[in-house]
Amino acid sequence: MSAHEAVPVSLAEIARIAGVGRAAVSNWRRRHDSFPARIGGTDVSPQFSLAEVAQWLRNNGKLRDIAGRELLWPRFEALGSRNESGLAIAETARRMRSSRARIAHPELSTQARELVAEAAKVGRTEGPRETFEFLLQRWLETHVRQLSTTPPRLAALMARIALTVRLSPAQGGLTLLDPACGTGHLAAAVMQEYDNPGLEVLACERDPALAALAAGRLHFLAEDHDIRTRIVTADALRDDPFGETKADIALCNPPFNERDWGYEELATDQRWTHGLPPRTEPELAWVQHLLSHLRPGGAAVVVLPPAVASRKAGRRIRGSLLRTGALRAVVSLPPGSAQPHSVSLQLWILRAAPDGPAVAPPSQDALLVDATRFARSGTREPSPDWDVLGSFVLTAMATLDQADQEPPQGAVRVPLLDLLDDEVDVTPGRYTTTTAEPSCQQLASKWDAFGALLTDLANHAQLLSALDFEAGTPQTTTTVGDLVKAGALTLRVGQQAPESAAPADGAAVPLLTVADLLHDGIPSGAVPVGSTAAVAKEGDVVVAGVARAFKAWVHEGPPMALGPQLHLLRVDAEKLEPHFLAGCLCAPANGRQAGTHASSSSRVDIRRLQVLQLPLEKQTVYAETFRRLRTFEELLTAADRSGKGLLGDMGDRLAAGGLTA
Repeated sequence: MSAHEAVPVSLAEIARIAGVGRAAVSNWRRRHDSFPARIGGTDVSPQFSLAEVAQWLRNNGKLRDIAGRELLWPRFEALGSRNESGLAIAETARRMRSSRARIAHPELSTQARELVAEAAKVGRTEGPRETFEFLLQRWLETHVRQLSTTPPRLAALMARIALTVRLSPAQGGLTLLDPACGTGHLAAAVMQEYDNPGLEVLACERDPALAALAAGRLHFLAEDHDIRTRIVTADALRDDPFGETKADIALCNPPFNERDWGYEELATDQRWTHGLPPRTEPELAWVQHLLSHLRPGGAAVVVLPPAVASRKAGRRIRGSLLRTGALRAVVSLPPGSAQPHSVSLQLWILRAAPDGPAVAPPSQDALLVDATRFARSGTREPSPDWDVLGSFVLTAMATLDQADQEPPQGAVRVPLLDLLDDEVDVTPGRYTTTTAEPSCQQLASKWDAFGALLTDLANHAQLLSALDFEAGTPQTTTTVGDLVKAGALTLRVGQQAPESAAPADGAAVPLLTVADLLHDGIPSGAVPVGSTAAVAKEGDVVVAGVARAFKAWVHEGPPMALGPQLHLLRVDAEKLEPHFLAGCLCAPANGRQAGTHASSSSRVDIRRLQVLQLPLEKQTVYAETFRRLRTFEELLTAADRSGKGLLGDMGDRLAAGGLTA
């Protein structure tokens, strides 16, 4: 794209620039004749000129404070090439730190260089670090299918494990190595977790764009701290840039299943102290590379696909790792922990033998941890419950060198004699049990609880079935839109979470999204206080405006921010009863009538939802009945869950034997 061609933007991108929902942009386009004309795309997904849109937004006072960053991103995306846009963002980071810095990437086009200069100017105004992180996140989201990154929560867990497991002394600071750093997620996690001075970060990445972006990120994080960083563009296996350098900890999320990793030219490499990795086992080459760079007592944590723990070709190397005490633990993660999200990846915890004359012999067991049960099921894209998962894994790691402490349930120490068989399979699920057969007393207690649920369910069914509905003229109704106009309601629309993370001082509110509703209804994220206007307080009505998760309820907990497609209704207490309103709105027929199939998400037009027109005193009667109906629904769900749990427990108990006639 030449410098004179218009940069295209979609309705969704315009909404991001203006900080509103896509529906608002569609309304502007429909109501204002001055709105820019379409320059491309289709009727369903039109595109507009970025320059014309920006001018129209300025003229109409609809640009938000950080719109400068939002206006930048479409221009970076318009560069076309993944590498050029990535290098341009990295170059922007360098220019924001030093306006006199020379161009580090001369291959950038004239258009890219001009954009870098403008972006650096915007960044100095709106915050260099915030602007860089914004552009980096957008770049990662755009190229998510081409890149494999380490999620921040997994990176933080790996950093904590390594810092917990290492035995090397902390004299003179800490050295970290990441030989396949990507955009620097793992190194960034260590920089945030390690509080002591004297941290040195050594990182390597063979992709020039990723290495440049990692350098930009880590240099920003190193500002105002005693942290030295060195990021090198190289293939760590073929051309190790750090030679004989030793590290206290090493973290790595290496590329998986790469056959062309250098098998022929590296056949006699001195790093293979546990055996030459087979051509089909590149992951075991990365494992030995990490071990070769650990100083005595140093620890490494590496992400690996589950097949590495059991493939026949790697059993000899696995056996050697176990016999020498280098492989200390294996953790099976829940699906969704990292890409590929459908696979239960593993963490291998490695440690170099400590130095000294009175060093104890290698441990005669290995710690195997099965954390797969901490997946949050219920959607097509599972994700872990990170808080519970992290606490469980770290609790298990605390018992690694404590022979007198039992690991938590789901983790087990396995003697090497049991592991060093013909298969040398270190898959945790083969040796751990997450549940034991319930005792007779436990079963009796669960049956009592199930019976109590059924009794409550029957009582509510009796009350609800006794309700009488008079026949006659249908009641008049109004819409949410009319109630808003009348001042009986205030409507606020949930927004996309801001790119910046919640502050470390805890000044944040939980963020609920549609994906959370499809999981278990528990907020999985958080946003800084004051970053969004759609924050539900106690007594507010929340409505999910998407057909597959359509529901309405009264919020009864602490403040909670709402994500896209969630809506906040704040009632005038003198005109509306919240439980009455929520009960009217969540009727399935109401959602179907207000639904639209203009997009694949089948949105529900909140303003078209119907509400009965009743005086406040009669609303209270309806509200109480709606509460009973909601309780009946909760009891049904609880009885279903309890009954299925009893089925599983009874099956396990029967399979264990001991049934008396």
